[in-house]
Amino acid sequence: MLKWLWAAFADLREGIAFRRAWMALAGEDITDQHRRTALGPIWLLINYLAFVGTFIAIFGYARGAGFSAYVALGFFVWMYLSEVINQSISLFVREENFIKGTRLPLSVYVFRLTMQSLIRAGYALIGLLGLLFILGTPITVAWIWSLIGILLIIAITPAAITVLAVAGAFFPDLQFVVGNIIRLGLFLTPIFWYPAEGAIRGHFYFWNPFTYFLEIVRVPITDGVLPLHAFYVCGLIGAISWLLALWSLGRFRRQIIFVL
Repeated sequence: MLKWLWAAFADLREGIAFRRAWMALAGEDITDQHRRTALGPIWLLINYLAFVGTFIAIFGYARGAGFSAYVALGFFVWMYLSEVINQSISLFVREENFIKGTRLPLSVYVFRLTMQSLIRAGYALIGLLGLLFILGTPITVAWIWSLIGILLIIAITPAAITVLAVAGAFFPDLQFVVGNIIRLGLFLTPIFWYPAEGAIRGHFYFWNPFTYFLEIVRVPITDGVLPLHAFYVCGLIGAISWLLALWSLGRFRRQIIFVL
């Protein structure tokens, strides 16, 4: 076990040493995806505003600014989480040529995807802050807890990517299973609805791990309080994710090339 952990730490240390490479590659990936478009990466901002703005205009206008901010924050976090998960499952399969043709540590690809996701989220964040300003959401000291929640999600991201990428390399069918779960998760996660105690929505709220990642970012801004229980759950999920990531990276990193 210790041998695998040391191997994982060595891979991560090498990956961090290549930070200039994966940061540059992530930026180039975003540019390439929008190279032939007139607005470029601005489409990432437009996509977020189009979806949230349409939903608020159709379903949330009568419920007031509180519900609109609730939806805007919830969808921002959900969009980041769902994109990371969907992209992670097939990460090593997509990078097959690089993995077979170079001796780069696997964590380089993990950090590259993390950086890509953060860049995309950065454009959506501009839209989110603009919406909160238009809705008149007051800026309070509690926003600091929301920022800490975002930083916690970012800290867990490389671990989640590693676990899912290793699993996806060994079990290709997993991408379809996860894809369906994410599609259902859009409706089963409290992005557009409030929990109802005792009803089926209350159970979905309580047992859905995504709920707590939304809450650590959303509650400080919408309710002005610290969601301590949500932070505890997310911290626990993060610790388990990093343990699984270190184990899977150390245990299987030399086998990945043979299963691709």
